[in-house]
Amino acid sequence: MSFPIDAIRAQFPALANNLIFFDNPGGTQVPQRVIDAVSHYWATSCANIGGAFATSQRTDATIAAARAAMARLLGTPAPYEIVFGQSMTALTFHLARSFGETLKPGDEIIVTNLDHDANVAPWLNLVKSTGAVIRRVPFDPATGLLDFAALEATLNPGKTRLLAITAASNALGTTPDVQAATALAHAAGALVYVDAVQAVPHIPTDVRALDCDFLACSAYKFFGPHIGVLYGKREHLERLTPHKVRPAKNTIPHCWEQGTLNHECLAGVAAAVEYIESIGMDAMAHYEAELGAHLLDGLAQIPNLTVYGPGKHGRVPTVAFTLAGYTPRAVSEILGAAGICSWSGNYYAVGVMEALDLTDGAVRVGLAHYNTTLEIDRLLDVLRALECPPQK
Repeated sequence: MSFPIDAIRAQFPALANNLIFFDNPGGTQVPQRVIDAVSHYWATSCANIGGAFATSQRTDATIAAARAAMARLLGTPAPYEIVFGQSMTALTFHLARSFGETLKPGDEIIVTNLDHDANVAPWLNLVKSTGAVIRRVPFDPATGLLDFAALEATLNPGKTRLLAITAASNALGTTPDVQAATALAHAAGALVYVDAVQAVPHIPTDVRALDCDFLACSAYKFFGPHIGVLYGKREHLERLTPHKVRPAKNTIPHCWEQGTLNHECLAGVAAAVEYIESIGMDAMAHYEAELGAHLLDGLAQIPNLTVYGPGKHGRVPTVAFTLAGYTPRAVSEILGAAGICSWSGNYYAVGVMEALDLTDGAVRVGLAHYNTTLEIDRLLDVLRALECPPQK
């Protein structure tokens, strides 16, 4: 069966404005059902939790539905292992603070140079407060692939306490073998914290199969509202000490959710997961792989343009490139003037840009399942017209 792209695009009101939206790694567009779910919550259920009246009880049900939906999406049969928060970044800092209380001087944490800084800075912060040591695992600048030999050599049994690793680079699209990395880390006695922000929109995710200890993602990267989601194995969520107000529940996951949750966003989270389920993650991933191959083939034909990261395999459809004679920002501005949304800079992937020696970063184009080959061809046409540096 062919991919129903026209029917899919018709569900996204923002796509009717003729913009070509390729800034999907920065945040996707939302289908009408998500918009309706948020609006419906405000109209029918706006209240705080735990009350003895109808709208409060509807809010309780909204949160439960969102938690169950995320449990399905991430592959855990236990909704109480799903924690909601302001953002993936905020949740990671929160968890890192509690994890840091278990560290002693000399304990080691491993981060990778492929990661978004949201999975690096929270662990770096522990150095001063705990005396922990940060170890870094590089990637191959020529291929964009994580150096697994270096990872294995960096793991220090008895000393390594945690591996923080991305499931998909927000800059290069690289998808390290998280399952293999987790097995190595566990063999060394370390826990594993996975940044899956860029993976969940593109790759079927199963935390039980990965066997990771924690996995964080963001709903606004998979067609939902701006809210963060953290999966944590029950044993760790119960063992670590959350920082909360005293009247808050002491049971998981509630003890990890600081303050009042964004209830209307949670209504949208459930709707976003239901949307993904209606299309099928496997079908989306297959179609996106075709789009990504088309993009990479086209970019390879443009002189003076350099693509960074893996080839067509071992990646999500997120592509970083530079064009000789133009700054990344200048290219994005030209694309923006042509109605094409892209991004430029480092996108918080500090380690990536340092390893590639890209002071100004790179242009980033990220595809989603609602994009088309015609949109990619329009992008390629604009870039071909920029082959020669502008005359001074």
